[in-house]
Amino acid sequence: MGRRKIEMKKVMDSSSRQVTFSKRRTGLFKKAHEIATLCGAEVAIVVFSPGGKPFSFGNPNVDSVADRFLNQEEEDNTDDRGVRRSGKVVERLNQQLADVVKNLEAEKKRGEVIAKALVKAETKWGLPIQERSQGELVKVKQSLEELRESVKTRESDMEASSSLLLLANKPVKETKKTVAKSG
Repeated sequence: MGRRKIEMKKVMDSSSRQVTFSKRRTGLFKKAHEIATLCGAEVAIVVFSPGGKPFSFGNPNVDSVADRFLNQEEEDNTDDRGVRRSGKVVERLNQQLADVVKNLEAEKKRGEVIAKALVKAETKWGLPIQERSQGELVKVKQSLEELRESVKTRESDMEASSSLLLLANKPVKETKKTVAKSG
């Protein structure tokens, strides 16, 4: 069939339009890749199909090129591969690093508190659990079960008290019929 010049107007047949879009999108992305490779240019292309589906190509990636375009950064921030880095990307990564360090410090403090609690428990209960006899462990188990029952009872009492308080604080609405019947 060969190549022939196509008139620049919208293709009316929807299936032909989809085929044309697909072929031209592929050609456009190839040309963008070529200019990026040959010239070292940063390229980003975003295309929406006639059906509304997005397609994108970017070198090094669409996000970094779009950020650079939107921020119009003039400074030359490059990483060791020669890829330009956006200041916002670096800022975001620094924030993530700070958050991770903060979480690490919090976990270290939590670990220290747990370690202190374990030492305190060992001194309170005497020997560590691994060094106790079976009889001592049975007694510890019984005291823990008694404590659990006591906590359950206390919880039940507190729930009952809470329910009574809620009922006591609930406003009572009197209607004219109720007043008339009682009086």
